[in-house]
Amino acid sequence: MTGFSTRSMLMAGAMTIAVLMLAADCSALEAGTKPAVVVASVGTPGPKPAAGDDTTLMADIFIFTCGFIGILFAIFLFMCVSAISLGSGRDEERSLTGGGSDEELVTIYETIREGAKAFLWAEYQICFIFVVAFGFIIFILVSHSGASWDFSAGGLTALSFVVGAVTSIIAGYIGMMVAVFSNARTAVSAKKDGEAGWVESFNTAFRAGGVMGYSLCALSLMILYLLCLAYRGIFTEAGKTDYTMLFECIAGYGLGGSAIAMFGRVGGGIFTKAADVGADLSGKVIGVGDGKKLDEDSPYNPACIADNVGDNVGDVAGMGSDLFGSFGEASCAAMLIGSASLSIQEAGWSALVFPLFISATGIVVCMLASFVATDLQPVRKEEDIEKALKIQLGLTSVLMTIALYPLCLWALPEKMMMNIDGAEADVSQMVCYFCIIAGLWGGCLIGFITEYFTSHSYTPVRDVARSTETGAATNIIYGLALGYQSAILPVVILSCIIFLALNTAGMYGVALSALGMLSTLATCLTIDVYGPISDNAGGIAEMVEMPSSVRDKTDALDAAGNTTAAIGKGFAIGSAALVSLALFGAFVTRVSNDQPGPSTLATDGVNLLSPVVFAFVVFGAMVPYWFSALTMRSVGEAANAMVREVARQWSEIPGLSQSAGLDFHQRQEWRQAGRELTKPDYQACISIATNASLREMIAPGLLVILTPILVGTFCGVQAVCGLLTGAIASSVQMAISMSNTGGAWDNAKKYTEKGELNGWFMFRDGTPVDEDKFRAAAEGGNSGNACLRQKGSKYGATDEGVDIKTWLSEIEKADPARYNRIMNGDEGITSTDGRKCVYAGKKSQIHGAVVVGDTVGDPLKDTSGPALNIVMKLMAIISVVFADFFMSINSGNGIFNTGGLHA
Repeated sequence: MTGFSTRSMLMAGAMTIAVLMLAADCSALEAGTKPAVVVASVGTPGPKPAAGDDTTLMADIFIFTCGFIGILFAIFLFMCVSAISLGSGRDEERSLTGGGSDEELVTIYETIREGAKAFLWAEYQICFIFVVAFGFIIFILVSHSGASWDFSAGGLTALSFVVGAVTSIIAGYIGMMVAVFSNARTAVSAKKDGEAGWVESFNTAFRAGGVMGYSLCALSLMILYLLCLAYRGIFTEAGKTDYTMLFECIAGYGLGGSAIAMFGRVGGGIFTKAADVGADLSGKVIGVGDGKKLDEDSPYNPACIADNVGDNVGDVAGMGSDLFGSFGEASCAAMLIGSASLSIQEAGWSALVFPLFISATGIVVCMLASFVATDLQPVRKEEDIEKALKIQLGLTSVLMTIALYPLCLWALPEKMMMNIDGAEADVSQMVCYFCIIAGLWGGCLIGFITEYFTSHSYTPVRDVARSTETGAATNIIYGLALGYQSAILPVVILSCIIFLALNTAGMYGVALSALGMLSTLATCLTIDVYGPISDNAGGIAEMVEMPSSVRDKTDALDAAGNTTAAIGKGFAIGSAALVSLALFGAFVTRVSNDQPGPSTLATDGVNLLSPVVFAFVVFGAMVPYWFSALTMRSVGEAANAMVREVARQWSEIPGLSQSAGLDFHQRQEWRQAGRELTKPDYQACISIATNASLREMIAPGLLVILTPILVGTFCGVQAVCGLLTGAIASSVQMAISMSNTGGAWDNAKKYTEKGELNGWFMFRDGTPVDEDKFRAAAEGGNSGNACLRQKGSKYGATDEGVDIKTWLSEIEKADPARYNRIMNGDEGITSTDGRKCVYAGKKSQIHGAVVVGDTVGDPLKDTSGPALNIVMKLMAIISVVFADFFMSINSGNGIFNTGGLHA
């Protein structure tokens, strides 16, 4: 059923493209120009073609070829994933699960799938209502231009908005359905022994992420291009095309994508983090019974299914809609700014839609690079995972650097006149090329800087983890400091890119830099979706109680996914900043087009010391804090409700707390004895997360959508300039620090759970100890689980010793009181070099402290932080779309007539 749903959504996207192709052809024929796709015609020729029409065929062939390659590759990847069967009775060779776990695996898989579908359907019902209502508002306000009404402009902008919103919904739904379709298949692929298990599990998750990446990029590219073709036919009269109006109306497409992304990111983020925080606090910190802690994704934690559902609706559907919005907005901004240049108009259609060529090229380049990870250098062991994902990011950037050079020479005119700092200046093809490359490699640098601050392979995260020696408070202090520090270099890089682009190519250069950063979007999305799929696979493996070797593989896949997801977040934040600035430039361009005299906003600039501008810079800088307060509080309230529901079930459902308190072997003994284990009510927790997210996402969404409209209406265009300036500057810093703080706490938890803190913390029993020597031993490599191997015959050990996990498992059975003392830090463990150490692995007091940090960071990195990308983009694109309406009120000075704009 899931496969059918995913294929249905792909078919829906193809049908949307077909309808738009027909509309484009009909519009072109009506205007007397060549059809977009039908290049041969019969009969009397129509009027003289629009300017640049001779390059249309080349653009059509290039964009549609790359787009269809992306769609076909997504279908190929989906077929590879769907070839893995979940059942054991039908095909022994293809089925990977074993024995009695099949039925339970399918049940959990279906529960996650149905929960994700139910949430998205409920969310999209609200989104559909919003699209209709806000589309009507766009139609009315954009149609109003002073004393007259232009309903064609309002109607076409509203249509673009609806198409963008629907495309965003399709993209998010495809990603979510593919993710839930693939999570169980990744888990069962990991059951294979040796290299085969690593190769199959990685390839399954990576290819599933690719379905999302390539289908989204291809669908959004072709739909946007077809919309441009259809509108070109409408705006062409007597052989001349009004490109300014065309691309102003097209801007609605980016607004539609970004508006849906806002609800997807905020709603999905609240859902996933309410469930995640609730599950972690209930199972790992509070515990069940006598403080008995549960493993991650224990099937006896009522919140665990909601947690896995949240991974799909927030990290997949929300991320897909977010990055689709970035693509749509950056493309619309670049084309709108480019259309203001007469030299680009005269160069033809290919030059006007050159921004789409960048994205089209990226699809093919990313596709070719993907075979390196799955076929040429497949993942054969744990150490290969992170390397394979990093190679993807680096290789695609290198290939794009090579591919973009001839593309710029082919599509762009040799010289272009651009507005740079208020004056017209020549811009060459090479300048445009270097602007794109600056964005591309700037994104890479930001990504790898983000990795340094969020991966436990490096010192910053390890320092955060080790700070838990003195409790959760110091862990939180260290994490906050890391987040603030991590914003320094990315902001410096963004500042350099902005200076370079503005100084050499004006706002067009900034838009090209944003598109350069997004040019490897297919690969970035593939890796972003790969992470939640691996996380879900680990959760399913835990809930079905597959062998520990399976969970080890899925944990390794997820850990690498967390690191590369942090890199992806760095890309997303950097591109959002550049996209927002490019949209700011498009707003200034559109306002200037409405100003009659030689003195315009584009030539005069914005005076920062103007009272209205400076006042709204400060106000705009406050908006991200207001937004974050709303979203963080929403997560806290929903998580509170989740923890209370879990506590209620453990106390009121007979047998549940007892079943939850058993370890794996004890549960096996119960099953063999015919005793029934009690399962929790998963749906109650899913309902809490769903209702909270749908209720709480409305206020933050309205704050972002209404603020620029109200400011522009009452205080004018210059107030909007101040608002956007403050919001962009503030959002970038907050988004980076929030995302990296949360990512560092998350990976500090994983570092602790691997046992890497063992050997670092001294147990004080009154015996004098040289602290410097103790620390030097740990720094010298005598740390981790290996340093706590226990020797002797007691508790199943041998002369060679036994690993600490096995030893503790035996202690738990033989002497529960001693086990609790060790876990609480009241009894030390002797290391292999004779040091007395505090145990700092899973379920210890140290682990509890690091989990507190992780739960605080969850809404930072997965709700508020990522949503701030949309805050700055959405406010900017709304300003672009409503620019004419703002200008119709007191010549752009607003109802209060506070601006100093020239009439």
